[in-house]
Amino acid sequence: MDPVSVGLLAALAGGAGGEVGQQAWAGLSALVRRPFRRDGGGQGLAGSSGEAELVHLSEDPGDQGRAQALSTALAVRAELDEDFRTRLAAWQEQAKLVLTGDGAVTNTVSGGTQNGPVVQGRDFSHLTFTTTPPPPPTDATGDSAADPAR
Repeated sequence: MDPVSVGLLAALAGGAGGEVGQQAWAGLSALVRRPFRRDGGGQGLAGSSGEAELVHLSEDPGDQGRAQALSTALAVRAELDEDFRTRLAAWQEQAKLVLTGDGAVTNTVSGGTQNGPVVQGRDFSHLTFTTTPPPPPTDATGDSAADPAR
């Protein structure tokens, strides 16, 4: 199994992907908190469940070292616990959908004149715009085309 991307873990911990990203992070949290079952008895095998690393990354989502520690803990646990490995692989496939393009941003504005704000970027959430409506169009004489006196 491929290790979970450090960038993906850091992005999800930082709230990337809006509601879908939050759901992915919650799914990983629930998965990590499941009982740790070591295959073959696991006597003498050491490995973290990943819970401590998950908490540390959530406290400091920008820390690449913490993201790497969580990725490593997940990989070790996946090697020791077949059920976890299967569930982690399924989670990972879903979580990859949160960050399409691996951080790439493509913005397109079309349709002629824009009568409102245009925001370009990535992973916006909870935005509110309060703007006044544009004035009505005028004809060549300067009169409002919507003027009922005409």
